[in-house]
Amino acid sequence: MRDVFLRACRGEEVEYTPIWIMRQAGRYLPEYQQVRSRVDFLTLCKTPELAAEVTLQPVRRLGVDAAILFSDILIPVEPMGMKLRFYERKGPVLSRPIRRGRDLRRLRLIEPEKDVPFVLETIRILRRRLKRAVPLIGFSGAPFTLATYMIEGGTSKNFTHTKRMLFSEPEVFHQLMEIITNNTILYLRAQVRAGAQALQLFDSWAGALSPEDYRSFSRPYVQKVIEALRETGVPIIYFANGCAGLLDEIKALPADVFGVDWRVDLGRAITRLGRHRVVQGNLDPAALFADMKVLREKVASILRKGRRARGHIFNLGHGILPETSPDVARALVEMVHELSRR
Repeated sequence: MRDVFLRACRGEEVEYTPIWIMRQAGRYLPEYQQVRSRVDFLTLCKTPELAAEVTLQPVRRLGVDAAILFSDILIPVEPMGMKLRFYERKGPVLSRPIRRGRDLRRLRLIEPEKDVPFVLETIRILRRRLKRAVPLIGFSGAPFTLATYMIEGGTSKNFTHTKRMLFSEPEVFHQLMEIITNNTILYLRAQVRAGAQALQLFDSWAGALSPEDYRSFSRPYVQKVIEALRETGVPIIYFANGCAGLLDEIKALPADVFGVDWRVDLGRAITRLGRHRVVQGNLDPAALFADMKVLREKVASILRKGRRARGHIFNLGHGILPETSPDVARALVEMVHELSRR
């Protein structure tokens, strides 16, 4: 297997800096669009053969050093007791949001093999098809991020309902976080049993919290998830979007790799997190619209800063944008490999 990604996660010596791209299986790829023209998004997530196919598309086209399971962070929320729908222009919508303590009674612990068998089957198919090509990353939303969707009923700009609960009924919020955390552990353990070789926790909305509130209402639950998954032996990546103001809080977590978004200088993030850590990131996704000379300079700068850490995995600072050219994405991968080769 081309295991440079896994070795980098462990902080071992590598011959070049590995790269994968968040949302690398997505709308910027014509072959993905072709599949999506036949099925809606949720059906795609729940059909193992199709989900496996779109997972493999960027591996073939781009030459990335890891595949990441094609799914959605809200998939395990549905069997917890909420109806999930996706709308093209509106995004995800969850029915009957959790707003009061009594709403918690509707939620339950999931049984992954029974409730999300399609996710586990997709992983098994991928491990067979990838064979010894590149490792497979499984993932979940982090507890706070999942909580925001469950409370708001979908995406939000200001998280009014979430923060109202957090500040006015903190005991209810903590109970919800415990339920989500326990489900996240069950879900990710099942992914590893099915064959996932690394795991990423996406904390997409962590940046909505102040450092103090992150420390009180989010970090303990992320820590519980990571500690519970230690026994699996797979590397665990924690990506907190909007992490610039949270680095002093995040560095206390026992993750193997810390994902950094593009809003903070990677060198500064490494100094704050500690040079003994492994980092992932952090090119601005919009930089892929620059000309090749500018892009190359930006890549070289991030690679130089990444060498200050114990290990570095190149990635975008968030998901690749749908308008990105696949040819440029492939050029990025080749650039990272070329410029970082030892």
